[in-house]
Amino acid sequence: MLAYILRRLLLIIPTLLGILLLNFIIIQAAPGGPVEQMIARLEGLDNGGATSRISGGGSEVSSGNSHYRGAQGLAPELVQEIERMYGFDKSAPERFWIMLKNYARLDFGNSFFRDVKVIDLIAEKMPVSISLGLWSTLIIYLISIPLGIAKATRHGSTFDIWSSSLIIIGYAIPAFLFAILLIVLFAGGSYWDWFPLRGLTSSNFDELSLFGKIRDYFWHLALPLTALVIGNFATLTFLTKNSFLDEISKQYVVTARAKGLSERRVLYGHIFRNAMLIIIAGFPAAFIGLFFTGSLLIEVIFSLDGLGLLSFESAINRDYPVVFATLFIFTLLGLLVKLIGDITYTLVDPRIDFSARAG
Repeated sequence: MLAYILRRLLLIIPTLLGILLLNFIIIQAAPGGPVEQMIARLEGLDNGGATSRISGGGSEVSSGNSHYRGAQGLAPELVQEIERMYGFDKSAPERFWIMLKNYARLDFGNSFFRDVKVIDLIAEKMPVSISLGLWSTLIIYLISIPLGIAKATRHGSTFDIWSSSLIIIGYAIPAFLFAILLIVLFAGGSYWDWFPLRGLTSSNFDELSLFGKIRDYFWHLALPLTALVIGNFATLTFLTKNSFLDEISKQYVVTARAKGLSERRVLYGHIFRNAMLIIIAGFPAAFIGLFFTGSLLIEVIFSLDGLGLLSFESAINRDYPVVFATLFIFTLLGLLVKLIGDITYTLVDPRIDFSARAG
């Protein structure tokens, strides 16, 4: 097992390099980079001869008193200074190599347009994404696995049919529509004003007691988590049901029943261990998806400033340091969580031996 873990950790390095290189090439081919956006912003101004100052990465550029006059365009020296400020005075391979060296030191640089370190920006947004991703994933698993098992053991019954109908309806409606409905119903839209509409905590959060802080925190999360759970638990429920149905029909289950074991002993002593393997395999993807990307619209609707919104805005604004830093961190966490998911296999079924499989 130790050798397998070491091999997987070493494979993370080329995987990260490949993902960063591929996205770097794609972004270089995309039009409208930060230099073009800054030039467009400056050309949209008409300061009547006043000095224009550009700040970024700790440097300032002055266009002078007569170099810039609206439609007359920018002075070539100013354009060159903008390129130097954003690092585009170097070739693409050189920029990529510098980025890799900085990332090896966990130095992600400064945001082009926010004038703050990228790592500080990510740390500022992290609590929202952790809250949405962690709690929604836990709630989805706590609901979906028991519900899936109940549907498998009652396959074809009235309960199975009606629950499947409700689950399919929930799956067919996007999470953001549920979010809007919840706001209309419970956040002062047209009916009741029971829950807050924005933010992760109240303005007086620091003044509350420990119990008050916990209550306030989950009070703000109630509607976003409800919208995420309703829109995302269907897949895991049906996956659990089908996995258990597949195991129930196997020969070892028939043999266990023939030995006189109770249905509960057969279900949780024999079927559960094998059926849960595929559920565990899907946990990393489910967690990462909800953690980083699945909550983008929820963050927008409930005014929660998290990593999903940050990544989207950075991609639109061509804020490359933030784009690549979030890509690096998301990919690294995804690979590590995937490894943890594989290791968890052995906790569910000790018969699995990754070292033997590799051999």
